[in-house]
Amino acid sequence: MATTYESGTAVLSGYYLNASRWSIAPVGHDGERLPSGDGHWMRIPTAAALAAVPVLGAAFLMFLPLIGFLVTLHAIASLIVRAVHGSATELAATVSPGFVPGEAHFTGKAGERAGVEEKGPTARGDALEALAAEIARRRSLASKV
Repeated sequence: MATTYESGTAVLSGYYLNASRWSIAPVGHDGERLPSGDGHWMRIPTAAALAAVPVLGAAFLMFLPLIGFLVTLHAIASLIVRAVHGSATELAATVSPGFVPGEAHFTGKAGERAGVEEKGPTARGDALEALAAEIARRRSLASKV
């Protein structure tokens, strides 16, 4: 792997490629510094620099219109998403019930007529006795089988 240099480092004379920015920087004299900015620089031979410069230029010219269209579409899409997200958030805030963690929501509420009707005694005792008798009857039938 080739040696990489940070931006602003003093280097020997030659040509240096920054792959993240797609640029080639010539350094005329030993001890000059590389240009500042993002990315790492790699020293390349002069023949490679002469071959790479037209290729990088052609790629830039071919992809520049595409990049312009993509940036425009991204800006329009982000505006639409932001508008829809804001509307959806407002709608969800008005439609969703207020949730309080730890609160029991399925406990039931008193009806509109709560307390109006007269409530008599329940027949719970009779129902439980009948259920116990039914269970005993079925158990006796199952034990005979």
